[in-house]
Amino acid sequence: MLYSEKVMDHFRNPRNLGKMEHPDGVGEVGNAKCGDIMKIYLKITDGVIEDVKFNTFGCGSAIASSSMATEMIKGKPIEEALTLTNRAVAEALDGLPPQKLHCSVLAEEAVKAAIDDYYQKQESQEKELADKPIEKV
Repeated sequence: MLYSEKVMDHFRNPRNLGKMEHPDGVGEVGNAKCGDIMKIYLKITDGVIEDVKFNTFGCGSAIASSSMATEMIKGKPIEEALTLTNRAVAEALDGLPPQKLHCSVLAEEAVKAAIDDYYQKQESQEKELADKPIEKV
């Protein structure tokens, strides 16, 4: 299997690797059966992805795809991050072997799952505020 220099660089020197304390959104995809599990953490301020971290258990393509995806969405508005595709991740890595394209799919799914988690948390917080009784002064 031949990997591009970009894949090897992101595998050897992953960007945004690690866990985030108190993330605004978390997305986890994959399964232990196939061997690739990705977890993406987001810190969002005023609709912009201020910081992003990832932990990935998997092959070099999975790690490189996670790293590249985080680079592609960091500093972007949520709406723009939602347009991320597995094809864009694979192209940014100068390609992935056909049998490893599923890694870029997992990266796309993890980003979207983290954004979905963020929106669910926002709805929950808004509901809590709406359900609080109004204090009379």
